[in-house]
Amino acid sequence: MSDGNNNNYRPLADLLRPDSLEDFVGQRHILGQNGLLRKVIQSGKLPNMIFYGPSGTGKTTAANIIAKTSGRTLRRLNATNAGLADIKEIVGELGTFAAPNGVLLYLDEIQYFNKKQQQSLLEFIESGEITLIASTTENPYFYVYNAILSRCAVFEFKPIGTEDIADAIRRAVRRLEEADGVSVAPENGVLELIAAASGGDARRALNALELLYYSAKRDDKTVVLSLEDAQYATDKSAARYDKKGDDFYDCASALQKSIRGSDPDAALHYLARMLVAGDIIMPSRRLLAMAAEDIGLADPRALPYVVAAVQAAERLGMPEARIPLASAAVFLATCPKSNSTYVGIGQAMADVSAGRAGSGEIPRHLQNKHADGTGFEREQGYLYPHDFPNHWTRQQYMPDALKGKKYYIFGDNKNEQAAKKYWDAIEGE
Repeated sequence: MSDGNNNNYRPLADLLRPDSLEDFVGQRHILGQNGLLRKVIQSGKLPNMIFYGPSGTGKTTAANIIAKTSGRTLRRLNATNAGLADIKEIVGELGTFAAPNGVLLYLDEIQYFNKKQQQSLLEFIESGEITLIASTTENPYFYVYNAILSRCAVFEFKPIGTEDIADAIRRAVRRLEEADGVSVAPENGVLELIAAASGGDARRALNALELLYYSAKRDDKTVVLSLEDAQYATDKSAARYDKKGDDFYDCASALQKSIRGSDPDAALHYLARMLVAGDIIMPSRRLLAMAAEDIGLADPRALPYVVAAVQAAERLGMPEARIPLASAAVFLATCPKSNSTYVGIGQAMADVSAGRAGSGEIPRHLQNKHADGTGFEREQGYLYPHDFPNHWTRQQYMPDALKGKKYYIFGDNKNEQAAKKYWDAIEGE
């Protein structure tokens, strides 16, 4: 979009970037009237900060507002292409007319700085000569080194609510009308669709509006925004799913927790997010794990069912892969649940890792010494269960150090309770 000069195009999202807290869209939990970040900005005493959250949620805009209200010189670096030389150049401005009140350094995508590069900032942010505002779309507690993290206040920027984005879109429409002397006439549901399809990203919503505006039909200074064009402009735009970011793992976690919680509708929703992003590998792996971890012996059909569904999905590829994977997700969500074997193997492995199995000596009658063929093991005192009624007899299998230890507790589902009843009867005879 031009701003009075046809040769200087500026995206609509950039033109409408708020320059005051009153015009800021979203983030009311930190920038509302009682928000902590708002209070910090108004105090004028700025700590080093890390802004963490998805794209298009206002991290850069907040940094611009902070620089404006503090009177400090704003310098921007992007860690994807910046290095130590860029930091030294900014340091060289300190104490000069270029930065009389110090420098506010906005470092975007700090997770791409290695440890040495991040450490190079320490001397200057500790002295207060440089105030650092670092932004990242990744969880800073995983991607930012402790030396930096411990010196910064972390503020989380959340996806912007649909209503807030709708307000920003309406303001953008008014700006377009004023700038171009036209009347914008959106068809029913157009603005709501753009807001809902933005995935909480205001920049994405404004970019979609701009695309729609310049491709729309014009009649006597009336610009008609059609619903059909809006659907095309927003196609897949709501799928916030970066295979290298937090959303990737959050989606996988939400899928598993929805299935564990027996909610087939939520399971289909999170599966759909992954599939729309073109990912069938992660949901396939999670479904396989869930069949054993969360359903387990409550329904022994679960694992072979999911194995077959995953194999079918791999052979079919998208878009048909969605069908067997959706069937598997709904099947698992509606199955009875049991984590008895998951808990049991976890406790057993913990005991082994901690050395609680004593010397690890396996009982003599279970060892394979002097026995290379069937039958010889009887000479070690081993009792062959098939020689006894019900194919069972009492004998010690655990090492002496763990004698009597229980790892597996029968689940309270129909299948495991039936097995418990069977063994209770046999062991009681």
